[in-house]
Amino acid sequence: MDKSNKDMKSMNMIFGEVKGWWMLRVLLILLTFYFSLFTSLAQPKQRRVQQTEQQQQQKQTKKKTPASAMSMRAQISFPTALDVPEEVVWRRDIYREIDLTKDENAGLYYPVEPQGKQVNLFTYIFKLAQNGYIPVYEYPTDGSDVFTDEAKVQMKTILDNYHVFYEEQDGKLKVDNSDIPSSEVRKYYLKESAYYDQANSSFHIKVLALCPVMMRDDDFGGEATQYPLFWVKYSDLEPFLTRQTIMPSSLNNAATMSMDDYFTLNMYRGKIYKTNNAQGKTLMQLCEGDTTKLSAEQKRIEKELEAFRKNLFGDPAKKDSLDSIAKLDVKAAKTKKAKSSTKSSGSSSSRRTKASKPKNSTGSSSSSSGSARVTVRRQRH
Repeated sequence: MDKSNKDMKSMNMIFGEVKGWWMLRVLLILLTFYFSLFTSLAQPKQRRVQQTEQQQQQKQTKKKTPASAMSMRAQISFPTALDVPEEVVWRRDIYREIDLTKDENAGLYYPVEPQGKQVNLFTYIFKLAQNGYIPVYEYPTDGSDVFTDEAKVQMKTILDNYHVFYEEQDGKLKVDNSDIPSSEVRKYYLKESAYYDQANSSFHIKVLALCPVMMRDDDFGGEATQYPLFWVKYSDLEPFLTRQTIMPSSLNNAATMSMDDYFTLNMYRGKIYKTNNAQGKTLMQLCEGDTTKLSAEQKRIEKELEAFRKNLFGDPAKKDSLDSIAKLDVKAAKTKKAKSSTKSSGSSSSRRTKASKPKNSTGSSSSSSGSARVTVRRQRH
């Protein structure tokens, strides 16, 4: 009996210890919970508001992805060249008129309607802007270019202004390929910047912006009316142009290149219609409508750009002339050296000939020694 009582007491002690350990563990869990709850309640009200706002912003970002985020994603996937440096020693901004009916620029116009994945430049820009991947900016009446948030324009406004048929489904615009006025866009206004980068001693011509120009024919057979649609920054468009190819030449149909390479290599051709000036006028306005003066001014600007690019590291013509002069100097030095060596060899041979003659030789020397010497003395008086 005593032994069984002892066993019961030991068992009770063990159960008591286990029960106490579980109670202690539950107590620690409760204390941890109450401490975290107290910490959360003790946070300032402003911090809780900030956390709530951040959570709401994250939810809104997940619901809709803005065009800027999509553009940034494209830029990460397709890295592009840097923009024009802000601090350069020389820069000139030029506006050109790109005629797509010219053979050099025809690759940007054809195919007029999409053929599979192959689309022309305007259709590509139109679809990117329609889906919100790139922003577009209004074209003011004075022809200037302003790329601010206030200058942004909605695609719906452009479609309404130029009477392009569209449908709106669930807040999204839908335009059929046949309704896109790509056949009427036969010109582009292009802004480029020619600059000298002193950081790496290089000359560049960088495209800054594009403006598609719609040409609508007159019903009575007159000249087509030009409608500049909108400006688009090339830096926003550039990541997407690396994914679209064109045929730059009609001579070799197998040769293709990306649209970005086409603009980066400056393969487009167009007349200058404006340069950045204090008055903000086009060349036609500065030339007072005289086409002869306009043509001369365009040629003068083109020559200035070409002369600056060629003379950046020295005039090649002067360099060639200096090289030719140096070659003539070397040739003259060699000829002079050859003549001097010939002269010195001739004089040494003559000296050897004189030395070989005998001292007592018959001739003038003997006759001179044999002849009488006559001395005339003046007599003193």
